[in-house]
Amino acid sequence: MDVYVAGAVAAFTVDVLVYPLDTIKTRYQSQDYLSTYGSSKQIALAPRGLYQGIGSVVLATLPAAGLFFSTYEKSKTVIGNTFPVHESLVHSSASAIAEMASCLVLAPAEVIKQNAQMLQSGSSAESGAKASTSLRAFRQLAAKDAPRRLFTGYTALVARNLPFTAIQFPIFEQIRSWAWKKKLDRRRDQIGRILETGLIAGGSAGSAGAVAAFVTTPSDVVKTRMMLMAGNSDEDFSNHGKASRKAKVASWSVTQMVYQERGLKGFFRGGLFRSGWTALGSSLYLGTYDAAKVWLRQRKPGSGLDDDDSTAL
Repeated sequence: MDVYVAGAVAAFTVDVLVYPLDTIKTRYQSQDYLSTYGSSKQIALAPRGLYQGIGSVVLATLPAAGLFFSTYEKSKTVIGNTFPVHESLVHSSASAIAEMASCLVLAPAEVIKQNAQMLQSGSSAESGAKASTSLRAFRQLAAKDAPRRLFTGYTALVARNLPFTAIQFPIFEQIRSWAWKKKLDRRRDQIGRILETGLIAGGSAGSAGAVAAFVTTPSDVVKTRMMLMAGNSDEDFSNHGKASRKAKVASWSVTQMVYQERGLKGFFRGGLFRSGWTALGSSLYLGTYDAAKVWLRQRKPGSGLDDDDSTAL
């Protein structure tokens, strides 16, 4: 239960603080970015515009994050005790299993979020009132066979997240273990221990996340394009010449489309920017997660948690 709560707290923290950077990244990777925003330099930088679609993400990310960390910790224990493999393979395998489970919850929210991020504020004509951008995006999708379109890009999401976590978590675990071994000041006070845990985990996660994010940028570009196309009309799909009028978007078709438009550079569009905000997000995410676990455990009477226990989080 502690793992689930800590994961949810970490996810909420990152969603609120880093979401505007994700919105800019989505718009930058969109094929319509220049024609829609670039010419007039109106990138919707107002706070409201940068948080478009956050409602769907918060609702889905909290259970998805709890599911991920619960599955990750359990899988790590089971795999480590069952198979005599290197520790890095245990972390990679456990994170892959956890990611596939969480993506079932995240995929529909990602589709709604990324279509909401591309909406122009104030364009709703629903009774003259401004509707939630998440709700507007959902209704736009619902009018075009929502169940199928909401899972558009699931395979691309998994294809991005599996290698991302498989790269990030072994690096994260190794850097974190190394940092704890090098720790000189073993503070005994509760607050210092929580802060220290968060800082070590945050720094380790930020470094690992930056590397993993840049390597997986091509799959992120394809995933973003697929999910944005889910909100287009069937005619828009056919105009691209890469999907049928039934809006069946294949990842290979989108990959070809990106290559035809911008070549190999197109697959790394926004790569450095993504690495930067992922480093920040991962640092906050896993730093908060580890610190929250320590705090929750220390609240239990007779927990007996000492500094050395932090290395096993």
